[in-house]
Amino acid sequence: MFDVDAALAGAQRLFDAGHGVNVFKQFVIRKGHASDAELDAVFAGAAHVIEGSYATSPQEQMYVEPQAMMAWWRDGRCHIVGSMQCPFYVHKAMKVLLACGADDVEIAQSVTGGGFGGKEEYPSMIAAHVALLARKAGRAVKMVYDRDEDIAATTKRHPCWTRHRLAVDARGELCAIDIDVVMDGGAYLTLSPVVLSRGVLHAAGPYRCPVVRVRGRVVATNHPPHGAFRGFGAPQTTFAYERQIQKLARLRGEDALALRKRLALRAGDTTATGQLLGASVGTDEVFAAIESVAGRPPVRDGVNAHGAPVRRGRGVCFYFHGAGFTGSGEQRLAGRATVAVGRNGFEVRSSSTDIGQGAITIFTQIAAAALGVDPAHIAVVDPTTSRVPDSGPTVASRTCMVVGAVIDRAARVLRRRLEAWGAERGTSGPLVELARAYAAEPCAELAETATYEPPPGIAWDDATYTGAAYPVYGWAACLVDVEIDLDTCEARVLRCVQAVDVGKAINPAIVRGQIEGGTLQALGWALLENVVYRDGKVANANMTNCIVPTFADAPELETLLVEVPYPFGPSGAKGVGEIPMDGPAAAVANAVEDALGVAFDELPISPEAIAATRPRWRLP
Repeated sequence: MFDVDAALAGAQRLFDAGHGVNVFKQFVIRKGHASDAELDAVFAGAAHVIEGSYATSPQEQMYVEPQAMMAWWRDGRCHIVGSMQCPFYVHKAMKVLLACGADDVEIAQSVTGGGFGGKEEYPSMIAAHVALLARKAGRAVKMVYDRDEDIAATTKRHPCWTRHRLAVDARGELCAIDIDVVMDGGAYLTLSPVVLSRGVLHAAGPYRCPVVRVRGRVVATNHPPHGAFRGFGAPQTTFAYERQIQKLARLRGEDALALRKRLALRAGDTTATGQLLGASVGTDEVFAAIESVAGRPPVRDGVNAHGAPVRRGRGVCFYFHGAGFTGSGEQRLAGRATVAVGRNGFEVRSSSTDIGQGAITIFTQIAAAALGVDPAHIAVVDPTTSRVPDSGPTVASRTCMVVGAVIDRAARVLRRRLEAWGAERGTSGPLVELARAYAAEPCAELAETATYEPPPGIAWDDATYTGAAYPVYGWAACLVDVEIDLDTCEARVLRCVQAVDVGKAINPAIVRGQIEGGTLQALGWALLENVVYRDGKVANANMTNCIVPTFADAPELETLLVEVPYPFGPSGAKGVGEIPMDGPAAAVANAVEDALGVAFDELPISPEAIAATRPRWRLP
């Protein structure tokens, strides 16, 4: 069974556990209405109703390094090292598999060549394989997937189908939003519930609306399981709501950016879950940043370098992304981090992994600033479960904002303790000298472990899915200019500008790198990338036809860092890793529609998809 509609029809049962036949998980969000009849009445009284159906494709993470893991046994203890995002996820799984205690298995992350969500839960399975093989063989066992194995077996971005209705009054204000989201979870339940959760929580978009209903379901099929991928759920629903807002702009003949600016959420407004927005709402700042560089749209008609006729267009979009785990998730995780006096300075101990996003550098900077020492005196310990506390997983744009804040607090307390120790002995001087003096003493280790503390005023109800879904949001706007070759139907991105409110860029080079990397993944998803299934198997499990953008496909990316500080993030920082993935695909679709006058509501917008619309092109 490979079709979500057939799965929902329920003639064949793959899964049934309380949410409906073949439904892994479902959520319903309601705002401003007590019954469906009240919602229907708002739509009946609207001046305009805009309806649309949207489809987004699966996407392969295509990290540079494939899945890889190694295990060995020594003195009855299992040691596992490998490419992973979340050592304690693997640790938890191995305790169950091996029926052992926490000290009987040690998990260590090796230098990891990218993850993007694909190395969140999947490494636990490979760890299980190598652990059992190593125990049976009595020798170390290493397993490295070939690229075709990796693409064929591992989790991808969930394909998603969204039906979206907007009710609009005569002034162009939103009266009601009604959304139905269905995702294909595949054959086994992996991270589908959290992907669906984030998808529905973002589905109404960053726009004011008094009445909202969002229904989301993720269903079982016989496809390989789908799982986490950068943005996990938000890019799928962002595509739908931004296409709807674009259609509203066209209906009203209103400038697309001006309409978004008029309808956007700001501090004092409430989201679809009823969350009152307070500090660090960068709406006006990101719009101002885009407007300052937008310039004139590209000349609509022309020829390219090969003399072929082209049509050009411009698209914009506006979007937001919740930083950290949803609702009470961070409280339940209770992430911890330790800062300790070492022999040559200070150690930072955290299970947050560096998978290319610069966690080691960021943690070094945060600890050094809090301690008042040179970064050269900070060592970030490799994430090994026997040496570091559980800081929670390296996911959900939480590493800098959440774990970084815990490190900052631990370092400040440690500094006071070390200074007090020095004062008791009549010793003063730079903190590094105090640390060396302490390390030379036959004393117990001086270390400070801090635990995540939620900001004040955060309240969330899991039962009703109302309240503060996230402690804070990132805000972003994107502008894309495209050129369509009218002979080959290829779309080329001429220009892509993203303005992102990051709170505070602790390391601007790393932040720009995160935004540009996410942007290119989003552009690839928009125009090139797709995972093709045939009879439940991946039919393009290699890099020849499961394509991703290369440098040749990358336009000049313009990244505008906007800083509207978040009071509870380290130095004001908030999450940035995922938000650049959310919006550019919609901006591309809006730009292609602007060029050709044809709506594109499915991804990818491939040359074949563009060619199929040729009879409807609006050309001179």
